[in-house]
Amino acid sequence: MKKTFSILLVCLGIFMFSQQIESFTTILNDKISIRALEVYDNKVWYTGTDSKFGFVDLKNNKDQKQLGLSDKKLQFRTLAQDKSSFYAINIESPAYFFKINKKDLKSEIIFTDTVKTAFYDALHFVNHQLAYTFSDADKDNLLKLAVYSNGKWRMFKSDIKLNSGEAAFAASNTNIASTKKYLWIATGGKASRILRMDLKKESIHVFETPFIQGESSQGMYSIDFYDDKFGIAVGGDYTKQDENINNIATTNDGGETWQIQASGQNAGYTTCVKIKPGSKGREIISVGDKHISYSSDFGKTWKKISDEKGFFVCSWIDGNTVVFAGKDRISVMKLKF
Repeated sequence: MKKTFSILLVCLGIFMFSQQIESFTTILNDKISIRALEVYDNKVWYTGTDSKFGFVDLKNNKDQKQLGLSDKKLQFRTLAQDKSSFYAINIESPAYFFKINKKDLKSEIIFTDTVKTAFYDALHFVNHQLAYTFSDADKDNLLKLAVYSNGKWRMFKSDIKLNSGEAAFAASNTNIASTKKYLWIATGGKASRILRMDLKKESIHVFETPFIQGESSQGMYSIDFYDDKFGIAVGGDYTKQDENINNIATTNDGGETWQIQASGQNAGYTTCVKIKPGSKGREIISVGDKHISYSSDFGKTWKKISDEKGFFVCSWIDGNTVVFAGKDRISVMKLKF
């Protein structure tokens, strides 16, 4: 009986991690750091350092274009879209909120935050009419959100106070996630918590997590949710990238409680996590500065599938294709299951 059970576990493990990399192709090389991606019109769109914004066509990689959003050497770590435009905000103050027309790629600044502490970590569209962006707090340490609705940006009034040293990481534009009902924000640093907004009521609840925290370099870097209940968070410590304790967690109750997964048994510091579309949360890809990893059991166990280095952000293109970006390149991985 024990022998049969052992054989069953081995077979199950082979089935779980039976995916293989069919191809890995670099489609853009440039002197740039990219931490935000969008897929639209069969193209990968990106923002990065030196005010750069552009695209690469997925079918014809020679079809690409890059332009500067500003004469200033701004650093962009955000990018989002609605039906007609892209939106990007630079880190550091003053923070310029850019709107880029999808048809002619002409850009304009539609909002500016001149507060010295402005540092926008992520920009996320809930739907084509509603978006949120999250900044490090001002001197009063109150939660700082900006809301885009009815074609305009406004500051969200909040009485939620962050802990001393609690902020967030502009690592991959993915410390905000949403469903139709909720918006979640992951904080990090000396405290790493989940803030959940009821989108209908615009009320916010704050939940503690067992995630690694306590130092300015520690905490959740990226989150993703399949539905109102199941979500995943990844992160770690960027100053100690090989450490892998308490750096992956999942929730089954909408972020109220979190369960640590694969502690001591994953590839370490991770900056972006994305649930595979159509997988109901079962299949997940993640990327860190030193690895690309995959889970097929709701994030409980992980397999490092690539030692590619220098990637910070990823996005599923379809059920077998993932795009990655980071230091000086954008690459596309095709998986064979």
